[in-house]
Amino acid sequence: MTASALPQIAASLLGWYDHHARSLPWRAAHDAPPPDPYRVWLSEVMLQQTTTAAVAPYFRKFTERWPDIAALAAAPEVDVMAAWAGLGYYSRARNLVACAREVAALGGFPEEERALRKLPGIGDYTAAAIAAIAFGRRAVVVDANVERVVARLFAIDEPLPAARKAIRAATDTITPEHRAGDFAQAMMDLGATICTARDPRCLLCPLASDCAARRQGDPARLPVKPAKKAKPMRQGSAYWIERGGSVWLVRRPGTGMLGSMRALPDDGWNARGDGTGSPPFVGEWQPGGTVRHAFTHFSIELSVRIVRNAPRAPEGEGEWWPIESLAEAGLPTLFAKAARLALA
Repeated sequence: MTASALPQIAASLLGWYDHHARSLPWRAAHDAPPPDPYRVWLSEVMLQQTTTAAVAPYFRKFTERWPDIAALAAAPEVDVMAAWAGLGYYSRARNLVACAREVAALGGFPEEERALRKLPGIGDYTAAAIAAIAFGRRAVVVDANVERVVARLFAIDEPLPAARKAIRAATDTITPEHRAGDFAQAMMDLGATICTARDPRCLLCPLASDCAARRQGDPARLPVKPAKKAKPMRQGSAYWIERGGSVWLVRRPGTGMLGSMRALPDDGWNARGDGTGSPPFVGEWQPGGTVRHAFTHFSIELSVRIVRNAPRAPEGEGEWWPIESLAEAGLPTLFAKAARLALA
């Protein structure tokens, strides 16, 4: 691709975006003032490893309950963790609270990428997205959608993750000085709706005439991804301990798997090994079935064991939670599956 063609890419893409931009709850129209940095930051954190469709209802609930950075900074971490339940990657929620408190202490979000990267939970991508979208700074924003578009546009066939350096450099060459935030969102939209992972819709693409992979005849082969490694399968048990219409819940440690979340007691399984199979106390435990769940680096088969009329509370910290309001406890997905099985 010649240097003279590079500015036209941004112009073509922005023209397309002005007519085809997705309507998302955290966005501002292209001819409106930039969106609140709080909403940009919150959406970008939520969207990490999570689809737009899954994030949208969580974003609406969060912003209704905590409409600005000061409100979120003042929220108890346990409430934020409960509201996050179901989105996964729970370290994001812990960092969310820490970042909100730090930003509130600063009096607002910094505008520069370097300063943004110093905040809890904000890496290179999120810092660039906030700087570009919320503050109009020229920043090179590369998420998975942008990665795919640029790998095809420039026919970068080096396998990932090694290709990311070349992809970022190529993205830099086409990022405009003005409307960098719109350009970043346009690239995201193009990757999500047109330049999709399978069966890209090249006939509708505003960059088709400049796309090197299309000229080669097989854009869907890019980017080249490494072979997936098989996930280990862990075994563990969760315990449904019921008494008088309530179930015993514990708080998981602040670090590690599902840190700080409310959960059913378990037998100590973790990412590195199986659980012990030992229940919290000797009793008439009934089998409740098995649930399966996939985490990023491993999967687990969790046996559910049940005591309906517990003689006492188990040793250690915990709380009796009314079963009728269990949805408000904010159980992470794995334990929500186990609870549904026990209740069934």
